[in-house]
Amino acid sequence: MASQRQITVGGVPIGGGAPVAVQTMTKTETANLAATMEQILKVADAGADIVRVAVPREQDVEALKTIVAQSPIPVIADIHFNHTLALKSIEAGAHCVRLNPGNIGGPDKVAEVTALAKQRGTPLRVGVNSGSLPKHLRQLEYDNPVEALVTAALETVALMESLDFYDFKVSMKSTSVPNTIASNRMLAEKIPYPLHLGVTEAGTKWAGSLKSAVGLGTLLADGVGDTIRISLSTFHAEEEVKVAWEILKALKLRQRGPDLIACPTCGRLQFDMDSVVAEVERRLEAYEDPIEVSVLGCAVNGIGEARHADFGITGAKDMGMIYSKGEPLKKVPTEQLVDELFKEIDRYYAAGKTVQRDEAAAAEARAWLAANEDDTQMTPERMAALEAAAAENDEAADAVLESMLTPVSGNGRSDTPARLDEAVSPVAGRRFSRG
Repeated sequence: MASQRQITVGGVPIGGGAPVAVQTMTKTETANLAATMEQILKVADAGADIVRVAVPREQDVEALKTIVAQSPIPVIADIHFNHTLALKSIEAGAHCVRLNPGNIGGPDKVAEVTALAKQRGTPLRVGVNSGSLPKHLRQLEYDNPVEALVTAALETVALMESLDFYDFKVSMKSTSVPNTIASNRMLAEKIPYPLHLGVTEAGTKWAGSLKSAVGLGTLLADGVGDTIRISLSTFHAEEEVKVAWEILKALKLRQRGPDLIACPTCGRLQFDMDSVVAEVERRLEAYEDPIEVSVLGCAVNGIGEARHADFGITGAKDMGMIYSKGEPLKKVPTEQLVDELFKEIDRYYAAGKTVQRDEAAAAEARAWLAANEDDTQMTPERMAALEAAAAENDEAADAVLESMLTPVSGNGRSDTPARLDEAVSPVAGRRFSRG
């Protein structure tokens, strides 16, 4: 469930139905102004809505003043242990301050920070991590880590409310994916405040991305979470932003840039698809529009599995085809597939997002596809046709099936038709198998 309350971090709304905000944290020493600003510009270019910087020293506060003034996106000051630095960060103009009430020196220190934050209109991020729970919850953390996390978060919320401060979001992170999911689900039912999601210390780019996708993706699919940060062991903060966006795009929560669809490959592959996919992905980075582009490794299933794609390619050993919205555009030599694909995409944009189709070239591509696809393969389109026909009557289904299973020799296609096993069937009461 979406949070009821909404806060604003430097113009970016969080919670209350606003789009899920993407944030990351710089990896540089904040006082190194040039390096920090360079990284902020990179993450902003990658799509970060908000950036957080560590402020463990006085010199970082001094740099923060310039960073806030120059950053193209809102800046959060990350504070631990020293409440004075939190106060100075608010005075330096930070758009938000991250605070862990459990390690900042007690309720009195928290009260000082909330008083100034309220005066300046600065929101706070408060919350807990699994590795830094209060002492009185450590046994509970051992016995029931989820309950311990939620209890700590609720105590933090109660402290904020007792100080008459409500302009905050809550984070509750664990290194455990199941605990992250369970605790945030539970907390979302108990408080109205925006939730910041993350799997803390997730790990390397590979493992950490997977953990974050599973943990955050599960919660976001449930409607839990208002802003996310991917925590990866990398010095390249923009990589965290890219992973965050892929999660949001996969769930159709937000769109930014093209969506690449690529088949997993199999023994039918006859060209270097790894290189093709990598090149297509690299070149798509230059496009901001959220178009779908597909790369299929063979023509066995035609273009049906990515029929919805705005543009796509399917290839064979020496020749391939470019298509748009399921309709062939032209066939080209395999080594020219990528270049020709992007020529068609550029023509599309130059014509005001209108597909440019040469009917003679399209007819040639259709003929190539018909000569290369497997007429006996149960593709999604053919399964759907059977299902639709069966909804009318079994005779219609049998006619559709017969039209699909006519044995054809040559072109690498099987001379053995499929047979029916009528005992079990997921579609129209039938299962299809090789005879």
